[in-house]
Amino acid sequence: MPFNPAAFNPAAFNPVAFTRQLVDIPSITGDEAACGEFLLRELATLGLDTRRMEVDANPAHPRFNVLATWPGHPEPAIVFSTHFDTVPPFLGSSEDDANVYGRGSCDAKGILAAQVAACLRLHDEGLATGLLFVVDEESQSEGARVANKLPIGSKFLINGEPTDNRLGLASKGTLLVELVAEGRAAHSAYPELGESAIEKLLDALARVRDMALPVEPEAGLTTGNIGLIEGGRASNVIPDHAKATLLYRLVGDATQLRRDIETACEGLVRVNFVRETPYIRMKTFPGLPTMVAAFTTDIPKLTNWGEPLLIGPGSIHVAHTRNEFLAKAELLAAVDIYCDLARRLSSDS
Repeated sequence: MPFNPAAFNPAAFNPVAFTRQLVDIPSITGDEAACGEFLLRELATLGLDTRRMEVDANPAHPRFNVLATWPGHPEPAIVFSTHFDTVPPFLGSSEDDANVYGRGSCDAKGILAAQVAACLRLHDEGLATGLLFVVDEESQSEGARVANKLPIGSKFLINGEPTDNRLGLASKGTLLVELVAEGRAAHSAYPELGESAIEKLLDALARVRDMALPVEPEAGLTTGNIGLIEGGRASNVIPDHAKATLLYRLVGDATQLRRDIETACEGLVRVNFVRETPYIRMKTFPGLPTMVAAFTTDIPKLTNWGEPLLIGPGSIHVAHTRNEFLAKAELLAAVDIYCDLARRLSSDS
């Protein structure tokens, strides 16, 4: 349907209904194309210039981000951004008087709907903003990585994740670590002939758990989680191999933490630092409530899209759960908050 400027009414856009439409399109990470096509079509109908940003051009399994700007304003100073992929399983939408339910309702399809509503309202006021909706946030942020190669000159990026409509003061980084122990296999009846990799690993983990972790006055404590342990061949065999995977949530630079882990594990296991996402401080405004995001976002991969802000309706504590939901009142309040932030940023720039 072509855009009809005379019939355009931003007040007619219903973010609750749009959230439900999005939730009812399965878009589990890796299979986001149908939802992307819907966004391209609907945003064009609303009058925006839309563009596919290819992430995986495989015709049998296409993946792409969606970029939308207003005609005549291809390089807006302010861009709203979030993701439209979800974790499994697919859960269709429902609603009651208070909430919208379903997979992605708060993480992050309701946020996406609020950002579209804000973009429409701001355009009606004469302020042109852009929209960047990406794939793969729930995995490796491949959509954000590709988008970062194709910036449009924006000065500010308002990224949406469930923060209970509070501005993110900071976003914790991550450090993924593998501890690998090697031993010597032997019959368990003769342990003196073997060398247990599992016992080495357990000793290393005990030392790591006793380490003091960094603290930042506003962002709080670095936390660590032993997420996976594997090893051994059978109960009657002295294990010759064992591995543990740890994930730290960072509140600063990880240099000293890396050294401490290596020192604690010296002589017991091999330490592999697999992946690191940096800790990031973000722009805030006086008088607005703040929070620290212990979870990761696309922001570290979108450094070329302007100074970041992080805010969105919904609670991260219900994201990824079977009872995922978003309060309608919070969704509608987010539209006002996004508009207010954009006006403030516009006056500052």
